[in-house]
Amino acid sequence: MMLRGDIVKNILYIRDILEVIPHRYPFLLVDKVEIITSGKKGIGYKNITINEPFFQGHFPHMPIMPGVLIMEAMAQVGAVVLLSEEKYKGKTPYFAGINKARFKKKVLPGDILRMEIEIVKIRGSLGIGKGIAFKDNEIATEGEFLFAIE
Repeated sequence: MMLRGDIVKNILYIRDILEVIPHRYPFLLVDKVEIITSGKKGIGYKNITINEPFFQGHFPHMPIMPGVLIMEAMAQVGAVVLLSEEKYKGKTPYFAGINKARFKKKVLPGDILRMEIEIVKIRGSLGIGKGIAFKDNEIATEGEFLFAIE
């Protein structure tokens, strides 16, 4: 991954992530990404706090992170992983679909999501990524996300 001139990084923190993907508050849902294999595999982290804006409506009396936002967070990690490959630098991957999603554990304030992502297929400008989100080493969410690259 090339950022800021000739600096090569395998771990991207929030400032690095902001250089790679266009998402901003309140829709930036990843805090750190470790690139395992450039363009193919990575691990992302999201610290869940009570200050997340979605907790105001989901649900104020019992805050739970919405499953679709966990899928979005996994897709964002996938975008960072994909864009770590030189041939995709400067491109924008767009979320195009969700397949085989399963929501197994509630994600609550205080949890840390560890998202293991693999880009499994790219054909032309379309691709598929797989992700598993863990909390406390247990699967919270898993699924596939489809994306288009422009």
